[in-house]
Amino acid sequence: MKTVEKSIIAIPMGDPAGIGPEITMKSLTKQKIYDICKPLVVGDAKVIEKAISIVEADLEINVISSPEEGKYELGTVDLIDLDNIDMNQFEYGEVSAQCGQGAFEYIKTSVDLAMDGKVKALATTPINKESLKAAKVPYIGHTEMLEDLAGAKDPLTMFEVNGMRIFFLTRHLSLKDAINQMTKERVRNYLNRCDQALQRLGVESRKFAVAGLNPHSGEGGLFGMEEVEQITPGIEAAQEDRIDVTGPVPADSVFFQALNGKYDAVLSLYHDQGHIAAKMTDFHRTVSITNSLPFLRTSVDHGTAFDIAGKNIAESISMEECIKVAGEYAPRFTAESLTK
Repeated sequence: MKTVEKSIIAIPMGDPAGIGPEITMKSLTKQKIYDICKPLVVGDAKVIEKAISIVEADLEINVISSPEEGKYELGTVDLIDLDNIDMNQFEYGEVSAQCGQGAFEYIKTSVDLAMDGKVKALATTPINKESLKAAKVPYIGHTEMLEDLAGAKDPLTMFEVNGMRIFFLTRHLSLKDAINQMTKERVRNYLNRCDQALQRLGVESRKFAVAGLNPHSGEGGLFGMEEVEQITPGIEAAQEDRIDVTGPVPADSVFFQALNGKYDAVLSLYHDQGHIAAKMTDFHRTVSITNSLPFLRTSVDHGTAFDIAGKNIAESISMEECIKVAGEYAPRFTAESLTK
């Protein structure tokens, strides 16, 4: 059996005042992480040292200047230390400019490493929008940062949980505005992009279903005309592009069917449709994957949890899954854009 080379995964530690450092340290106490990848933390050594103490982990910090210097073995935290947090001004659970600036710098450094080919993927921890604003960082979140720093356009979001994959036709829009975006052209374009995204991840079987918008997918126009006028024509156009897709499939059954292997991925039409399906399946193991970047990026799907930061309460399951998914896909990931 061919041995797959383990990839180096950069883990920017997130907002220092949040739970990112804690869940990262908890994750790095697990042998399964090292079995699948080489985790490299990008952060501040003082904050990481404090997190190790809080979670009572048997870990030693190995400060390095470049990824190839890492040991990547259980018990060692390989760390690129940006040394950018003044602990005299630091408080858990507090919005602060220094933490917002720090979080941005960890991400930027990780992106630079990925763009230089020194790491294969990023597994990101939570950042705080208010802290970014306090630091005058001109981005509201990870996606916007990555889009600009990597020179990408309109990154494509995919959720994965228990083998089920979900893409999103629309994201942060009101339901009314999202419906206006459900055009034949957009459905066709996104199905092509979703197929390309799975190719980049090395997924050979790519059978898609498109979720319906209205009850019973509109029942031929009895409960709404969106399926008849826009969604179905978009699916048929994608089929002409040789995309293996069916639908629209009623939303009350399509995710269950995908979870049981009938489809390799589902295109959710709006934010909550897919989010609810994923998080009700397994809230803690839902991992977000950002496609259309020159590198692979996975992320936990929760926030900084300022209310419990520094208290050794936060569960690390989501972070562990985030790193594992990055480790699983990274060796197969194709950085170059694909053409049909």
